[in-house]
Amino acid sequence: MERFLAAAVQLNTKDDREANVREALAWVDAACARGARLVALPENTDFIGAEADKIAGAEDLDGPTFRAFGDKARARGIWLLAGSLAERARPGRIHNTSVLFDPEGSPAAVYRKIHLFDVDLPDGVRYRESSIVDPGDEPVIARTPLGAIGMTVCYDLRFPELYRALSAGGAEILAVPSAFTLQTGKDHWEVLLRARAIENTAWVVAPAQGGRHGGGRVTYGNAMIVDPWGTVVARCSDGPGICVAELSPDVLARVRAEIPSLAHRRL
Repeated sequence: MERFLAAAVQLNTKDDREANVREALAWVDAACARGARLVALPENTDFIGAEADKIAGAEDLDGPTFRAFGDKARARGIWLLAGSLAERARPGRIHNTSVLFDPEGSPAAVYRKIHLFDVDLPDGVRYRESSIVDPGDEPVIARTPLGAIGMTVCYDLRFPELYRALSAGGAEILAVPSAFTLQTGKDHWEVLLRARAIENTAWVVAPAQGGRHGGGRVTYGNAMIVDPWGTVVARCSDGPGICVAELSPDVLARVRAEIPSLAHRRL
């Protein structure tokens, strides 16, 4: 792992795909201006709106929306995590797909969200992600010069066995691009992020959606970066923006030496 600056982006994505992409790319530029070499965008970077429109706008991995983020990574010479975009699957279905682009603009790793958000919340809001999304079926670790990045998306955060598999595979950084609801986020978001960092002694980079979207959806925001000790070292305030932190291999090594829990596992 190298020492570098990472940025977690907070967006308020709506139902205008072109406008959403322009907004996201502008925040990538802002993060680069602050020296970030890894920029991470949240879940549903391209679109939040009606399911039929989301399906209709889904693309293959070489589609124009995916290429726009690859082109930006190449132009800026950075590692760019397109937190998740709608990838075309079988007819009438999509994948919730996270793509890490390398500094040449090529997809270095592709992860399709495994755990789908099918819940009935206490405030009466109902979500059925599985109504249009086909899940992925395997963990993904991107081996990069910056470090080994374990890729996850949002609701995955509630399944510690996935993160244990990633850490057992050598992940040093855990990416959690998300669109946590306000109802769940206010009580669970930070707690779960810090837990994943602590139990896996890994850096966590968690870009987020925040604010009101179409259809009455409200997301919690609070994009953040957490160190391997579980300390929140950077956090976004309200509204779109970025938070930046230095990810250090020295911190990772020190915490793993002080708390060698990964070596103490007994299955």
